[in-house]
Amino acid sequence: MSALIIVLLVLVGLAVLLVLWLIGVYNVLIRLRNEVRNAWSQIDVQLKRRHDLIPNLVETAKGYMQHERETLESVTRARNLAAGASGRGVGEQGKAEAGLSQALSSFFVVVEQYPDLKANQNFLALQEELTSTENKISFARQAYNDQAMHLNNKIEMFPSNIVAGMFRFERAEFFEIEAPAEREVPKVSFS
Repeated sequence: MSALIIVLLVLVGLAVLLVLWLIGVYNVLIRLRNEVRNAWSQIDVQLKRRHDLIPNLVETAKGYMQHERETLESVTRARNLAAGASGRGVGEQGKAEAGLSQALSSFFVVVEQYPDLKANQNFLALQEELTSTENKISFARQAYNDQAMHLNNKIEMFPSNIVAGMFRFERAEFFEIEAPAEREVPKVSFS
């Protein structure tokens, strides 16, 4: 009879270890999912800041760029689309933000034709603030993508993929560059 008790104790011990392992993996998955959400909220904060700066930048440029109405409207339209995509998922918001980046690039190309505007202190301050925000967005994107990768690895790798499947954990979507112009290597010319 003592052998039966030993077998039962071993089985109970294994069951307890299995439950503890299951709890540990589940908690790691929850932590990783929350880190992904936190990283996304950091991007969201910077994107909102970017969206808030653009109307001031456009308004400052309007007085100088009276003949560039289409460019100004394009930036405003892209900004509104990007702001409206907030909360619709990483992929959709990424596409909207890529459109805004393209519109801003076109805007700054046109600004080069207006030396008075480029010398305006308000415009320069707004441009510097926007550049700083773009850098923060870039860092936040990298942090988000790193967290998404950690979560995705845990969801896909054995044996944690079993727990992830049981509790329906979903892969995090990466925040990727959609605009082909952003992928191009800048051309430097000294001629």
